[in-house]
Formats: sequence, C-alpha cells, structure tokens
Amino acid sequence: MAINQRMEQALNDQIKWELYSSYLYLSMSSWYESEGLKGFAQWEYVQAQEERDHAIKIYRYVISRGGRVVLQPIDAPQSEWASPLAAFRHSLEHEQNVTKMIYNLVDIATEEKDHATSNMLQWFVDEQVEEEDDAGQIVDQLEKIEKTDNLSLLYTLDKELGTRVYVPLQPTTAPGQQ
Repeated sequence: MAINQRMEQALNDQIKWELYSSYLYLSMSSWYESEGLKGFAQWEYVQAQEERDHAIKIYRYVISRGGRVVLQPIDAPQSEWASPLAAFRHSLEHEQNVTKMIYNLVDIATEEKDHATSNMLQWFVDEQVEEEDDAGQIVDQLEKIEKTDNLSLLYTLDKELGTRVYVPLQPTTAPGQQ
C-alpha cells in the first residue's frame, strides 16, 4: 500500500528538519573550531553526520512506500554562541523540538492508520530519547564546570568529546533496488 499524501508531506517536512539539524550541528562544529575546542567540534561534526543519516533514512522510507521526496529550502542556522554551555543548551532545546516533531509524525501515522510508518517512526522515538539524554548530560557537565570556573575541566571535557566516532546507520535498500 502506497503512503498517503498527508503522511508523505509530513515526512517530507521532517526530512527538511533533519537536514536543518545537520546544518545546525555543522555550524556548531565550525564555531567550536574557531574557539579552539576541537573535541567539541568533533562531537558536533559526528552529530551533523548522524542527522544527515536520519534524513536519508526517512527519504528512503518515503520512496520505498511509493511516495515522492520533495526537498525544501533550509534556513541558515545560527553561527555564534556566547559559550559552549549556550551552544549545548541550544542543542538540547533543538532536540526537544525535534522530539515534538517526531511525536507529531507518530500521531499522524496513528490517525491515518499507517501502521508501517508508525513502526518505522519508533526507531526515531527511541533515537530522540538518546539525543536528548546525550545533550542533557553535556549541559549538566558544562553547568558544573561553569560554577567552578575551572578551565582545565573544560579542556578535559573537550578531550573526552573528541573521542566520539561516526558510526553510519546500517544501510537500507537504496531507492530503485530490491
């Protein structure tokens, strides 16, 4: 059964927001680089790659259901932050908004009785729990560091964040393949 138009449009909108997320985290990575925080930059760079993977996962799903992906314009993301804490608070807030978008997609799938899409979206529901938890933990660490005013703790966290490695999603069938 082909995906219905309402669900297709909502998933196309989500592709845009996943790509915007990638763009935002790439912007953060660049900002961290300019601040000499290469570990933070690495963490955000990996985050940008993961968000792109999320967009592609939805893209492939829409096509596999007989739908059409129509890419939309992406606004320029913010490029400056007052501090690493301000940037990670922005990340956490952004992820909380993405979670609301994913929940909205689940609601639409439920209303449309689109069980296949609802099932696919459960991966994103679980992913958002992880995304919010990761950003929230770093916000907590940065708040503690800010209270101590100890820059060596910031550089220790920077080193730790720099160990993050990109792990691509398991490939799904590409459009046009069986």
